[in-house]
Amino acid sequence: METQNLKQRSTRDEPNANATAAAAAYDTPERDTANDESDKGAGQTRQKRRIMAKRGLKSLSVALSIPVIITLTNIYMFGSNDTYKLSNRPNWVPPIWALHMACLGSASLLGLCGWIVWAEGEFHKNPNTVGLYLGQFGLSLLWDPLMFKMGANWAGLLVALGMCYALFRCYRVFKRVNDIAADLVLPCLGWAALLAFVSLKLLLT
Repeated sequence: METQNLKQRSTRDEPNANATAAAAAYDTPERDTANDESDKGAGQTRQKRRIMAKRGLKSLSVALSIPVIITLTNIYMFGSNDTYKLSNRPNWVPPIWALHMACLGSASLLGLCGWIVWAEGEFHKNPNTVGLYLGQFGLSLLWDPLMFKMGANWAGLLVALGMCYALFRCYRVFKRVNDIAADLVLPCLGWAALLAFVSLKLLLT
């Protein structure tokens, strides 16, 4: 009797064991395939992020280098004036080399601001922002030739005031897009105000 019971138990357990083995053999490839697909997906995501990061760095370098190079060229061609160097300046009026260094710093800051706003998509959504941004940059390039080469102090004062207005408009527009970009405009706005005071001083002397 015991032998028969053992045989019956073994025959009952064999189908269950076979089913378990078949299920394990069936599930293992699917799990491996799912893991492989998830690994591939994660790898593709990392690759896309690397490509986007490289593109972002390239666009940032272009946004910073172009205004700095143009400003350097403008300073080299129009940024010398012996009368300004020899004039009796108040303490708050910087020397000419400090003016030029600050112009370069302002150009780099505004390049960074423009890149941030461009990355947020504002230039595509609102083309008027592009015109405003390029307008303030063009005014900043006019100040040196007007003041130092042509001696047009009235025109230099008007250009400096126009820079202040354009940068204030940029601040208000950038504030709606990105707070960091708007905060970076403030030092440039203060610098444009100083240029207006310098123009006024040279006009009155």
